[in-house]
Amino acid sequence: MIFNKEIDLAWNFISKTDRNIFLTGKAGTGKTTFLHRLKRECNKRMVIVAPTGVAAINAKGVTIHSFFQMPFGPILPNDDLTSNTRFNRKFSKTKVSIIKSLDLLIIDEISMVRADLLDSIDKTLRRYKNRNQVFGGVQLLMIGDLQQLSPVVKDNEWRLLQPFYKNAYFFSSDAYYKCRPITIELKHIYRQDNPIFINILNEVRNNALSAESATALNDRYFPNFTVKEGEGYIYLTTHNNKARQNNLLELNKLTGQEYTYKAKIEGNFPEHSFPNKEELVLKIGAQVMFIKNDSSPEKRYYNGKIGKVILLEKDEVVVHCPDDDFNINIKAETWENIRYSVDSKTKAISEDKIGSYSQIPLRLAWAITIHKSQGLTFEKAIIDVQGAFAHGQTYVALSRCKSLEGLVLKSKIESNQIISDSNVIAFNKEFEENQPNDQILTDSQRDYQLVLLSDIFNFYNFLNPINRIIDIYYKNRGSIEGTIENPLNTIKLTVTSLLKIGNSFKQELETMIESGSIPESNLQLQERFKKAIVYFKEQTSTQIEAFLHKITFSTDNKAIEKDIIKHLDTLEELLETKLSFFQGLEDGFNADKFLMLRAKSVFFGKEKPKKQRKTIIDGTANIELFELLRELRNQIAKREGLVHFQIFTQKSLYAMCEILPTNKQELKEIHGMGKTRIEKYGTEILNVIINYCDENDIEPNSNHITLDLPKKTKKKVGETKRESLKLYKEGKSIVEIADFRELNENTIFGHLASFISSGEIKITDLMDEESYNHLKQIIPTKKFDNLSELKDIFNDKYTYGELRLVMNELSKN
Repeated sequence: MIFNKEIDLAWNFISKTDRNIFLTGKAGTGKTTFLHRLKRECNKRMVIVAPTGVAAINAKGVTIHSFFQMPFGPILPNDDLTSNTRFNRKFSKTKVSIIKSLDLLIIDEISMVRADLLDSIDKTLRRYKNRNQVFGGVQLLMIGDLQQLSPVVKDNEWRLLQPFYKNAYFFSSDAYYKCRPITIELKHIYRQDNPIFINILNEVRNNALSAESATALNDRYFPNFTVKEGEGYIYLTTHNNKARQNNLLELNKLTGQEYTYKAKIEGNFPEHSFPNKEELVLKIGAQVMFIKNDSSPEKRYYNGKIGKVILLEKDEVVVHCPDDDFNINIKAETWENIRYSVDSKTKAISEDKIGSYSQIPLRLAWAITIHKSQGLTFEKAIIDVQGAFAHGQTYVALSRCKSLEGLVLKSKIESNQIISDSNVIAFNKEFEENQPNDQILTDSQRDYQLVLLSDIFNFYNFLNPINRIIDIYYKNRGSIEGTIENPLNTIKLTVTSLLKIGNSFKQELETMIESGSIPESNLQLQERFKKAIVYFKEQTSTQIEAFLHKITFSTDNKAIEKDIIKHLDTLEELLETKLSFFQGLEDGFNADKFLMLRAKSVFFGKEKPKKQRKTIIDGTANIELFELLRELRNQIAKREGLVHFQIFTQKSLYAMCEILPTNKQELKEIHGMGKTRIEKYGTEILNVIINYCDENDIEPNSNHITLDLPKKTKKKVGETKRESLKLYKEGKSIVEIADFRELNENTIFGHLASFISSGEIKITDLMDEESYNHLKQIIPTKKFDNLSELKDIFNDKYTYGELRLVMNELSKN
């Protein structure tokens, strides 16, 4: 491609600034070619979307509706796009990550995009990226020609939208106004090289066809023209019914058996809305187009894909497409007829299904409508614009053809077939007077790089997870043990300090940038930047990373634990992001390198397992007692119909494991264990502790400050275990023995387990055989440091007693 000033300017604005751009130009000026170059060569992370299936494929992108999961009906400014009733918008984690890492969104064929749809894209990007910036801070490139096809808006839909928009075009949207785009018009025409043909197209485009041009154009009118086999003509027409007639003619030329596929219609689905014929007639060898996106997970076809029928069955059609190495088996798909209305109270659009249409999603495709041809180029085309009814139709049809010689008119072009829109004319006049220049480019590049520099040293995002964890901790002190408050306060002070320093540094950098220069090429700024990187990296490592790793906690409240871990993970990802910036930019500031680092950082924490966080019970020698007491608390809470912390708190639980009380007086010394709780639950608690000490040969009070209390008379372990065995042999269950002896079920389980070695009790007496065999197979494949970790691996499916039994058995082998 020869040097093109406008294309060069557009490339620099897109690749070197964050300005939003409307790139326009006549048909054939290289808009699509430029788009493909961007996709190949631009370093920014981009997504390409288009309003129709054909346009999306031509742009090598996806449709707007599929990527953003938008409904096809009108969307009012006050509609809640997060609603699950009308808007099925559960984005996958992958899609959310893509949006968060997005630098550039390209919308091709923007002329066909409605104002409400562009506003909805703005809402979606704000939700997942930056809610305070238009389009979430994503750079927007809109490509299209307003003199070509306009948005499709039904009368009843426009009645809903009219109170909010001046017209249906994208430039009427609130988001377009707020994003302050610059407009660049491409002027050099590449598709056609005949000056006469180019002049004709320009006059048609501007609704100013001269008599001379009309004569030259209508010289291509051949009313009796017939296509010979292999000539490669495609027929373009304004209306679907004309395309159908042409396709029927071609179908009749094929020999072989006809197959008819009849649609299934339910409820209200008017004939004029049928997506294809109610009775679809096909033959082997027919050229067909898919008219619906594949609803299966394989996504084998899309609306607008062309192929040839190779096999026909009773309820199935097999199609092969030229670029595929597989055949596509198609069965009936379903379309729904929806009626839109506005709720009188909420003012939201409601959607009611009033009918459905099921049919094979194909139509004959020797001919297509002009609407579906936008963005395509043909060597040879037969064009029929008789009955043109919409803005830009005639211009689009004529400009698809590369040459006047390859053009055949089915009907003469009359002035009434060239339709223009006053809204477009007014908009075009406005942007023609405001073309950007090199100075605006330099200023925009400078401002963009200053924003990137500020982003590198901005720690504002750290504050929310820090404050959330501190808030959770202060509100739930009784349920949380560990080291949280001091490390987080140190981190918060550091972040606050770095925010102030970063803001001052930003102002300092701005003073270094003179008019006409950019940060990347400013030597003084680069030296200052490298020093700042060293300082911020050192502060981040010693005052944030080091203290973040000092945080340990334990809580028996699963909701609190999940919430704290979520915010700690966020801090870890933010920390990793900042350190990656500082590491990657040690040699100086480079915008492209920073964009690469920033895009990569979105996936931190998503491509590797979550960090296993140290909890407070990892530091105690009595982990099993901790879990045994927690199990007891849950059992009592369930029995009494209470919440677990009403039995005893997390602080009390931890203290019991450290102090090991063995009588009610010692239990009373535990913080939170008052007289009422001890009277109700003290005996059960003490039995668990005493049994744990007996089984593990632990002398209570030997590792802590001894309370000045009378020594307890200790029962012989063998006697109490024999008593439990005797009751079990008499036919009593573990629960019944525990009730009878006023002991905990875990204690009785431990008594009986002690007789497995003598053969008086079998393992399968204490646990079912299926669980026993399962654990014997699975446990050797797991990595764990203690029974507590093993219990977590199985999501508390098995008790400590059951796990200990199997572990003991495995240790013998």
